[in-house]
Amino acid sequence: MGRVLAIDYGRKRVGIAVTDPLQIIANSLTTVHSKDIWTFLAEYLGKEDVECIVVGYPKQMNNQASEAVRFINPFLKKLTKTYPDMEVKIVDERFTSKMAHQTMIDAGLRKKARQNKALVDTISATIILQSYLEQKSKY
Repeated sequence: MGRVLAIDYGRKRVGIAVTDPLQIIANSLTTVHSKDIWTFLAEYLGKEDVECIVVGYPKQMNNQASEAVRFINPFLKKLTKTYPDMEVKIVDERFTSKMAHQTMIDAGLRKKARQNKALVDTISATIILQSYLEQKSKY
């Protein structure tokens, strides 16, 4: 069984989280600049056994795709073309940024630390991954 890698793709930064090899625990991994995501993926996928990539897909309250998908759709297209044998799943990422901020507050982080957007992105990726693991366990 391989790991599951989660991606919170943004125009500037990409938050990344990963499971353990048994796919039990979701952990924050890193944040990379969006221009560096392909280098990161090539290196990471070259050394780790990854079974599936989960990508956060932003939706609005009415369940329609949000405006941000115009940046995510080209990424998804290139991802599936670059890694045709890799299973790619899309997970609704509504409210992940708000949940990430709340997580930081609950953890007692000071205001300055909560303004660290890279930290917000990795926590968001972890929330996306945890959501995927919970959905997967239901079936």
